[in-house]
Amino acid sequence: MRPAHALIDLDALRHNYQLAKGLSGRRAFAVLKANAYGHGALECAQALADDADAFAVACIEEALELRAAGINQPILLLEGWFEASELPLIVEHQLWSVVHHHRQVQDLLGAQLGAPLHIWLKLDSGMHRVGFEPAEYASTWQQLERSQNVASLTSMTHFSRADEPATGRTEEQLATFKRATQNLNGPTSLCNSPGVLAWPQAHGDWLRPGIMLYGVTPFEFDQDIAARLRPVMQLQSKVIAVRELPTGEPIGYGSRFITQRPTRVGVVAMGYADGYPRHAVDGTPVLVDGQRSQIIGRVSMDMLTLDLTDLPQSGLGSDVLLWGEGLSASEVARHAGTIAYQLFCNLNRVPRRFISSSSSFST
Repeated sequence: MRPAHALIDLDALRHNYQLAKGLSGRRAFAVLKANAYGHGALECAQALADDADAFAVACIEEALELRAAGINQPILLLEGWFEASELPLIVEHQLWSVVHHHRQVQDLLGAQLGAPLHIWLKLDSGMHRVGFEPAEYASTWQQLERSQNVASLTSMTHFSRADEPATGRTEEQLATFKRATQNLNGPTSLCNSPGVLAWPQAHGDWLRPGIMLYGVTPFEFDQDIAARLRPVMQLQSKVIAVRELPTGEPIGYGSRFITQRPTRVGVVAMGYADGYPRHAVDGTPVLVDGQRSQIIGRVSMDMLTLDLTDLPQSGLGSDVLLWGEGLSASEVARHAGTIAYQLFCNLNRVPRRFISSSSSFST
């Protein structure tokens, strides 16, 4: 079998969730949208079933997949519903839902529902993506509070620069949130991963950790608490061919890399069809048998090439780590002009192998 695969450490996932929750002792979602950021939503949900207070996904399709697999915890739809026809399914499957624009309010107020819904009313405190304006937030809350279709209301917002503590933007958003909700009774939810890690004064009643669950820091600087996260994914493959090239020879499509010395080239079963970034530059780090090497030449669909010249003990069959323990996805992402979130979400074709202290299995 082709050796490329993603090893998913479910014990590390549980560790990261408990770290997030333990920072405040408040309730915490496990955010599983986009197939758990490429890690496998069903398996991650099952691994957290005894720990997580609730789960959060982007849309109803993701929620129904979890329900079909027997996940019984509350599931929050972070984008709410897109059509009013989804409301009966939300009731049937006992889902919670964000409401972030006026059409959703009208859908909800005009619906004939079999049971009232738990609603998370989103405030635009300054990110300017979705949510109600501060000036209309209280009146919208009160309108929903009077409806028989609403079982409970939680106020929520989303920080745009919590990963940049020195900008002052998070303090501004927090102040806006407090002003808009000061006379409203109900739980609150403000914090994404950087908020959880760096803004204890904003923790509120519900945390929403996402990328930190998967062992990646959201910061571009060292942060003590983030340093305690454990990477969940190890993207692995092997060297499947070795070439010896003299000085001055081109490697790969477009001849982007020209050898500057006699070079041992390792060919790895990993390419952009697997989700590895095509735009990774020469010098992007990889680990070969635990030792640092680097990509040379353009990443192709199924293969990439790396420099084995200074690793004489490595060769055909050597283990290659593309990111994971000892080589963060964030470092790789910087060389490809992107972020770890996108690396994870773009994973395709590679099988996922799940390990934990109690079992191991593959999908």
